[in-house]
Amino acid sequence: MGAIELRNIEKWFGEVQVIKGIDLKIEDGEFIVFVGPSGCGKSTLLRMIGGLEETSRGQISIDGRDMTSAPPSRRGLSMVFQSYALYPHMSVRDNMGFSLKMAGAPKAEIEAKVREAARILKLEKFLDRRPRELSGGQRQRVAIGRSIVRDPTAFLFDEPLSNLDAALRVEMRYEIAKLHETLKTTMIYVTHDQVEAMTLADRIVVLDGGHIAQAGTPRTLYNRPANLFVAQFIGSPRMNILDCTTEGGQWALPGGGSGPCPVGGAAVKLGIRPEHITVTDAGKGQVDGKIDLAEYQGADTMLVVDCGASGKLTVRIPGDEVVRTGQSVGLAFPGERTVFFDAGGQGLYPEAGRAT
Repeated sequence: MGAIELRNIEKWFGEVQVIKGIDLKIEDGEFIVFVGPSGCGKSTLLRMIGGLEETSRGQISIDGRDMTSAPPSRRGLSMVFQSYALYPHMSVRDNMGFSLKMAGAPKAEIEAKVREAARILKLEKFLDRRPRELSGGQRQRVAIGRSIVRDPTAFLFDEPLSNLDAALRVEMRYEIAKLHETLKTTMIYVTHDQVEAMTLADRIVVLDGGHIAQAGTPRTLYNRPANLFVAQFIGSPRMNILDCTTEGGQWALPGGGSGPCPVGGAAVKLGIRPEHITVTDAGKGQVDGKIDLAEYQGADTMLVVDCGASGKLTVRIPGDEVVRTGQSVGLAFPGERTVFFDAGGQGLYPEAGRAT
């Protein structure tokens, strides 16, 4: 079992509060990703769960037991860091089995667990090699294998792929996803990389200044952001945000253009993702503009369209569509793809008012 619950968790460093009353339930077997900008508290929160940072206030429960003051060794958790921290003079086999050896486990048990972890991580043929003989991705797999042999209640990952190049990050993302599918163990993963968060998580927890800005599935956060912070943090390129007014069930932009507004007169901001904007002829959309920049990226082309009083909007179109800089275009906003925010930056949705 690997259920973890945080109740009103706070962390203070002297007079500075970095974690500000966080409540979160993590179900057994869930893959949770903490994401947010630098300094938001995501790594501190992970270290508090692992017992590497003291909890100033609140309670941390693991499988229903209060572990707030328990040392890391009693929590049954295993951490994987961005630094591999492998012993250079030991073989892969000895690195992976070292913690069990120190705990006094029988040699036969150590060998069996190391071989099973190596099988899962496809490291069988590397067991007699030293870390210096491995690639970065292989070293990270050894570090993960060292955690697997301990059979932990949950895995805690602190930006484990940040030291790898782009190709290896893709490979290791796949390996970690398959590992979760195989082991079905609770995993909590810290990253600043949105792609990692969106592709790995069952639920994403977006942190902002020590608070949870929103927690939900990747699809929920992308399509129904609870506030402007989440709307512009999740997604690359980020969501376009425009000033708007609302009256009589319609929204209107400062530079002209309007459409149906199903959330009432409280909306003062309109949001729309770059890929949800349709490029059409000038005069046929909600707003007109000129293409200021066109970046061909293969499968996609990213446009920056200067729409005058409505600002510069980012638009994603298929890469095989031919456009040119300076071309006049119209931009259409499909009604089902627009989202709205009130003066406090909170998301508004027709069936339930504010997003939860």
